[in-house]
Amino acid sequence: MALRILSRAARRLGLSPQCLHSAGIGAVAAPEALVRSGLRPESMPKHVAMVMDGNRRWAQERGLTTAEGHEAGRRALEQIIALSRAWGVRAITAFAFSQENFARPKANLQAEVEFVMGMCERVLLENMDEYARNGIRVHVIGDPSRRPASLQKAVREAEEVTRNGSHLHLMLALCYSGRWEIVQACRELAREVQGEVLKPEDIDESLLAGKLETSMAVGEFSSVDLFIRTSGELRLSNFLLWQCAYSELYFTDTLWPDFGEAEYLKALRSFQTRERRFGQRKTKGE
Repeated sequence: MALRILSRAARRLGLSPQCLHSAGIGAVAAPEALVRSGLRPESMPKHVAMVMDGNRRWAQERGLTTAEGHEAGRRALEQIIALSRAWGVRAITAFAFSQENFARPKANLQAEVEFVMGMCERVLLENMDEYARNGIRVHVIGDPSRRPASLQKAVREAEEVTRNGSHLHLMLALCYSGRWEIVQACRELAREVQGEVLKPEDIDESLLAGKLETSMAVGEFSSVDLFIRTSGELRLSNFLLWQCAYSELYFTDTLWPDFGEAEYLKALRSFQTRERRFGQRKTKGE
């Protein structure tokens, strides 16, 4: 699947699909190809986070079931993973299911939860060998106690099989909450203080950040450079709250299943127009 998507991406970027076989699937990340697409390779975001919103509305507009909307969203994510790998993005975090989703109206909730969890399990099991071949390392973040046992087994297997991947870190946020993650980090620091490993005055932003799941998973790429949300909603929705402190935010009315190569390019071009000062003022004369 990923190789077929990359072949199409290569054609659109003016490259021969054969280059994927002769130079490896990262060949479409060649600087000249990115330049032709209007992007500067040296200014690509390292970590892109995505709130994949709109699967249900996309299905409703087409008279389809919610399950079919989620399947369309899965296909969109597969394309974004392949393009991110090809274009030199180093980490992506996709918001697959939040803890707040469990509080939705009870009608059909259980069936939808079971479907989404089962779909995530299938994605991991069906793709982990290909991820490993393509240098994609998988991590799943969020509260493991709220996931089915079979999904937990698939998570452990996928993380083990892909552990040596270094081209792209793929994080799936599943049963995740930004506030929950920060609380877990604080509890870990509290245990270390209680065990006299740390003193309270030793705790700083760096230590707390190091206890977050993204830091433990992707290290230097844990801070989010570009935050993308689809479907017209203009909220963070409790996603990567610490990591998005200085992210560039990109919102689009496009529903997630329709978020493909063209929309991703728009988001990346928008990112490259931003002036990132991380809270600093412009120097005089700029």
